[in-house]
Amino acid sequence: MKLLNQVKISFYSRSVNEGFARAALAAFLVQADPTVPQLADIKTAVSEAVTNCIVHAYPGTIGQITLRAALYEEGVVRITVSDKGIGIADVAQAMEPLYTTGNPDERAGLGFAVMQSFMDKVRVTSAPGRGTRVTMVKRLDTAQALSSARG
Repeated sequence: MKLLNQVKISFYSRSVNEGFARAALAAFLVQADPTVPQLADIKTAVSEAVTNCIVHAYPGTIGQITLRAALYEEGVVRITVSDKGIGIADVAQAMEPLYTTGNPDERAGLGFAVMQSFMDKVRVTSAPGRGTRVTMVKRLDTAQALSSARG
């Protein structure tokens, strides 16, 4: 697949930056002409990934989060959200629905499940003390392509 465009943004793990990440990603993806539901799904998945970094990666401190998005031919988008925080000791366990390292009264433990439900592919790599990387892929049925197919 041929890379058409890409962006990389870094920001602090402050809760106000979750909305910034969603808005910046949406602005970048407009060029691919996604449908409104697809854009909403991707924004939700990215929101979950960024929120995981904010809540879990840097307990008691502020650290760096990096968001990368790449557009490829045929409407494929790849998004990576990464941090250099405390990492995840057991990725498989962390991806289980309802599992959380946070306060269970405040956290549902559904972040990875939400990402998986909205994206075609979700891959999580992590190393304790070195950080976590979440890579998500989605093939867009762009609004432009849908109108052409309809006639």
